[in-house]
Amino acid sequence: MTQRLQTFRHDSSGGIHSVPSHERRPVLELKGAERYYGETVALHPTDLAIAEGKTTALIGPSGCGKSTMLRLMAGLITPTAGSVLFNGRPVTPETVHAIRRKIGYVVQEGGLFPHMTAAHNVTLVARHLGWDPGPINARLNNLLQLVGMTSDHLARYPSRLSGGQRQRVSLMRALFLDPDVLLLDEPLGALDPMIRYDLQEELRAIFRKLQKTVIVVTHDMAEAAFLGDTIVLLKSGRVVQHSTMGDMLALPANPFVTAFLRAQRAVPQPEIV
Repeated sequence: MTQRLQTFRHDSSGGIHSVPSHERRPVLELKGAERYYGETVALHPTDLAIAEGKTTALIGPSGCGKSTMLRLMAGLITPTAGSVLFNGRPVTPETVHAIRRKIGYVVQEGGLFPHMTAAHNVTLVARHLGWDPGPINARLNNLLQLVGMTSDHLARYPSRLSGGQRQRVSLMRALFLDPDVLLLDEPLGALDPMIRYDLQEELRAIFRKLQKTVIVVTHDMAEAAFLGDTIVLLKSGRVVQHSTMGDMLALPANPFVTAFLRAQRAVPQPEIV
């Protein structure tokens, strides 16, 4: 895999120094977190720590618990047992609203409100919080440059935008409050292969530039390996392996890991006649 940028910190003199990996604290933690829906177990008791400034990809078969795990991290659902911590602080009904402002969330297919322009979608929460027009416009301009869009796109309604443009707008909305953590639930799953390829490149460049903590759900192992510093592979509501792609290939935790990797079919080579 391609080498990733280091995490950095400022000292009192204004200098910037790299932070050794062993000093990086987990931003999000699951501690014995589990989730039931009636008698159905969506996630068995799980311990997981998400490192600061890294991109983690959640992957596994349909129904394995990856979207449930993401919703627990976002505070959209509560664990049946165990706990979720954000920067060491338990996510509870009393803390969840303040914590959510520090989390950007991109849902499947963008989740834009169809009756609002792209600009109104992007600025919705900031306007609700009472931001002045000046800071809103400045933030909009910065994010337009980041995602490679123009002000013309912001005047359109979602139905007048392409799938890739809608995903960029959704990303702008998630980033608008400058969150500590960015959560993405299969953000590219509904796009055609060429647009998806381009957006994978753009997303990885954005993640590297911002150096935020990112958790992305995907069903595509190649995408997980391309975007993720580490990969969490789930099966039937349990974490099977949490490692780099290299370790997953060289040191699979069990036969399921090997079988899952082999199931990602490569493009066949033409036969030589």
